[in-house]
Amino acid sequence: MSEKKKFTIEYEIKSSPRILFSFLNEPNGLAQWFADDVNIKDQVYTFTWDGDSQKAKLLTVKENKLVRFKWVDDDPQFYFEMEILQDELTNDVALSITDFATEDAIAERKLIWDNQIEYLISVLGA
Repeated sequence: MSEKKKFTIEYEIKSSPRILFSFLNEPNGLAQWFADDVNIKDQVYTFTWDGDSQKAKLLTVKENKLVRFKWVDDDPQFYFEMEILQDELTNDVALSITDFATEDAIAERKLIWDNQIEYLISVLGA
């Protein structure tokens, strides 16, 4: 199996951190752009796409700032993180995504994130 590599991508989002954060950690918010359905029990989120489910444990949450998940069936050192960045001078808001993928899958994974974030932006009306 190829070794996974960490990658980070950043998207400008025209939204307040507080509103954006609700779309990153609340099941109802996540279900509007990230997955078809999202349920949570004991800090474990069940994400469903086209009838297939994957579970992820919420590792870290910082109010209006960051959420980090780890897929339950993945190695412990791998996670995906969504961090809200706000420029102190301009107040511009960006969403930074950190994820892991094998070298040959990084381009495809980035494309998936691009599509998901594009959908998030349309849901936010940003």
